[in-house]
Amino acid sequence: MGAALARAAQWTAAGSGNGTLEITPLNESLLNQIIKFAEDFSTRHPQEAVFLFREPLEWKTQLDCSVFGKATVQSEAKDKDGQPLLLLMASTLRVRSFDQLSHLLQIAMEKKLKEARACLEANRDPIGKILGSEYGTVEGEDMSMLHLLDKMKKDDDPETEMKMKIFLLLYQLDLQLLNSSLKEISQDIRLSPAAINNEVNLLKNFSGKGGDTVLESLEYTSDYIFSNGCRAPPWRQVHGEICYLVIKPHDTDPLYVTCSTAGVFLNGGKDDIHYERRSDVYKDIVTFLRERSPRFVESMARQEYNFFKEPTYEKNYQRMEVVDAKVSGQSQNLYDFTEKNVCEKVKSSAARRRSIDKKKFEPSMKWKNTGKTSGRFEDVSGSSSETEEDEEQPVRRQEGNTDLPSEYWGIQKLAKYLKGGDPTATVIALCSMRDFNLAQETCQMAIRDIGCLEVLINLLDTEEIKCQIGSLKILKEISQNTLIRHAIADLGGLQIMVKILDSPDKDLKCLAAETIANVARFQQARRTVRQHGGIKRLVMGSTSLTPYQAKDTEIARCGALALWSCSKSTKNKEAIRKAGGIPLLARWLKCSHADILTPVVGTLQECASEPSYRLAIRTEGMIENLVKNLSSEHEELQMHCASAIFKCAEDKETRDLVRQHGGLQPLSVLLGNSENKQLLAAVTGAIWKCAISGENVSKFQEYKAVEALVGLLTDQPEEVLVNIVGALGECCQEPINRTIIRKCGGIPPLVKLLTGTDQALLVNVTKAVGACAIEPENMMIIDHLDGVRLLWSLLKNPNPDVQANAAWAICPCIENAKDAGEMVRSFVGGLELIVNLLKSKNKEVLASVCAAITNIAKDEENLAVLTDHGVIPLLSKLTNTNNDKLRRHLAEAISHCCMWGSNRVAFGETKAIAPLVRYLKSKDPSVHRATAQALYQLSEDPNNCITMHENGVVKLLLAMVGSTDETLQEAAAGCIANIRRLALATEKAKYG
Repeated sequence: MGAALARAAQWTAAGSGNGTLEITPLNESLLNQIIKFAEDFSTRHPQEAVFLFREPLEWKTQLDCSVFGKATVQSEAKDKDGQPLLLLMASTLRVRSFDQLSHLLQIAMEKKLKEARACLEANRDPIGKILGSEYGTVEGEDMSMLHLLDKMKKDDDPETEMKMKIFLLLYQLDLQLLNSSLKEISQDIRLSPAAINNEVNLLKNFSGKGGDTVLESLEYTSDYIFSNGCRAPPWRQVHGEICYLVIKPHDTDPLYVTCSTAGVFLNGGKDDIHYERRSDVYKDIVTFLRERSPRFVESMARQEYNFFKEPTYEKNYQRMEVVDAKVSGQSQNLYDFTEKNVCEKVKSSAARRRSIDKKKFEPSMKWKNTGKTSGRFEDVSGSSSETEEDEEQPVRRQEGNTDLPSEYWGIQKLAKYLKGGDPTATVIALCSMRDFNLAQETCQMAIRDIGCLEVLINLLDTEEIKCQIGSLKILKEISQNTLIRHAIADLGGLQIMVKILDSPDKDLKCLAAETIANVARFQQARRTVRQHGGIKRLVMGSTSLTPYQAKDTEIARCGALALWSCSKSTKNKEAIRKAGGIPLLARWLKCSHADILTPVVGTLQECASEPSYRLAIRTEGMIENLVKNLSSEHEELQMHCASAIFKCAEDKETRDLVRQHGGLQPLSVLLGNSENKQLLAAVTGAIWKCAISGENVSKFQEYKAVEALVGLLTDQPEEVLVNIVGALGECCQEPINRTIIRKCGGIPPLVKLLTGTDQALLVNVTKAVGACAIEPENMMIIDHLDGVRLLWSLLKNPNPDVQANAAWAICPCIENAKDAGEMVRSFVGGLELIVNLLKSKNKEVLASVCAAITNIAKDEENLAVLTDHGVIPLLSKLTNTNNDKLRRHLAEAISHCCMWGSNRVAFGETKAIAPLVRYLKSKDPSVHRATAQALYQLSEDPNNCITMHENGVVKLLLAMVGSTDETLQEAAAGCIANIRRLALATEKAKYG
């Protein structure tokens, strides 16, 4: 029930706790099914109907006491504490059983829909309230079902059995609601700005005062068009609204209409727009008008020929764009623009030509079946779906209802010379085609639509070098278009270009490489280049070049561009390495040409994600050149150099080389260029990774990088913030930087970032806040800003890295808080939460939680609560580990937990002693110290002394009594003394 509404229903604030449920046809259908289920529940399931909800369903009702026929409204049925199962008080209604809920809905009569809506708005997880939070829908039904089945096996409790029955009934309802929602949604029609615009423009052509027109007038309420084609304001676009129209039929009053992605409907506007829907939703404007105007229907019948006739080239041909609306609740970039055309895409060139000859200028099928079709233009672009490695689809602006420019017809006329002329005519046609603005999309698509693209690719396979060069010059320009790139790959153009890389003609090689660079921006194209030997040819063809000849320089530039595009695939990175690409890139990295350096460094930064490349970049001496080019005048080159350093600085040796070659200062200087966000992301990333080394932190402090980073903490993209906060977290290794961050006002923005959702950012910001909290003055600010509570809430984050860093950050917060014990107790459910994290499978989470427990357990009251929540058996269960980090913090936690009640005895009973003794064999001195302290505390119990002695603890501790670590000395000696004291007492009792 909760899951169906969350996934399928339409809320005014999707996913938020305070959204309201819109009364759409889909939502109304869902609500009626839920009402029917609740009303029939008592009759169909009488035993389950009297089950008491864990928490009452509570909401603001529109019912008053008179509906119930009595002044005081409460049910006669009561729970064991004498509280009524239904209570109406001050317009707040509380219900505790299905029996009462069923009775209430029957009384509500015509208001039951509103009551159901109010109930579900106020109780977004009804299953959780009915059965308890462990049965809620937050983690999904499948998880809850598995949990219940597991519980049924272990628990014979009748109440659990009853809950299981009710849950199954609710689960069946949930599936029913989801199925009906999917059925409804699958039939839903999604309109687009382009579809509406074309429908409006076509209707306008047949509107006016004359008797033969279908409408008197049709106008938009706004002339302003947003970049996504919508005319509705952004705050209405998030609801899927596209534009608003005023339509004047010949036989009715003016109609004020809203066009949205869901369809077309009447709104309440006259002088002003009223957004509330006042009619049913129709699939398009024509269908809407057919229901409203008999005169429109008659006129449409008379105009049928005009609507359906073949349009002329000059007047009616348009390239269509289809914009798919995303789900409600997104911002203005709610629409994903994709390039589409009325011509259908075909798989082969022959089929493409037949399609163009037969139907290239046909009108939309929508107008051939007015009132009978979905009203949605098909996606006929045929673009291949691209992986996350690929470039993003370009955002296209709406061109509007304009006639085709003369360039389109000029290219069409040239097409016949390309297709049927002799070599001389073909070369002249190619030269003439290059005179057009090939960067203009109309020209690009004309070449594709008229069938010239296939001809251009076929010319590459001839022996006429001039034809090949002319063809490649055009293909190089038009392959900037995504659709053209895919078409070239589909038509086998890449294979031919790869062969041309063997040509002795340097101009031809350059053009082929540069065109490959353009086309190989999606996965399939990159794979094709590799599989046909393109990468080996690109590398080998550049190996013997010298940077002193102009032609060689151009070949290197084009080859580097092609390798850069290809290097975005993992298999291609390996192919470049095997072909000898690393020494080649190292050699060209030493040149002074920025137009060569940019693709070379671009290739290196792509490949630097692989460890083998990072090692090669370091050993081939490339770090020095990367550092040198950080001071280039070209921002793109700077950005790629910084990005390469960012990836390579994962390794300590590289971090040291960046410092030794003077790279830290230019990185610090580049922080001043905050306008270029791509550059800033790369620079802050490089600073973050370099700051992992303490020697580099001192240099960054000298160059005032910390102050600059703090100044960039606001109004930045998340990608940049992740790096800035990561850098600050590393810089906090130095105490002086923790003070600098405070004095520069960095604590409040850092704490504010704890409320974010980006997982990488949360991992870094928890570390940074925790490092800052080491300083008591910083901790006061963090506490004042409720930062500790925010950190504690992040322990519930599903990401184990966030959990671990939050727990580590909590440790210094507790150490430096004024009244740490009271602060921890103020977090409702906080101690139970942290104890439950001891069930995690992640070693870092376990170590950090043990460290947090060590600090929490210093307060006696909190230790008592931890004990009540079962911390002892959970800690004991973890003792069988070989992870030294976990061993150390686990031993410390055990040591502090011994200070309450019979916890020492409990550790012995839960078999924690023997594994602890084995910790003394670790090679980590910090593990020895923590373990000796834990054993000393545990040795206060006689039975524990016996277990320790049996496991050979005395011999191990004797070796540590002579340690230079006084704490370890004392703990080891104290433990031995307790064991010896017990032995003497036993002897005395035996022989005394």
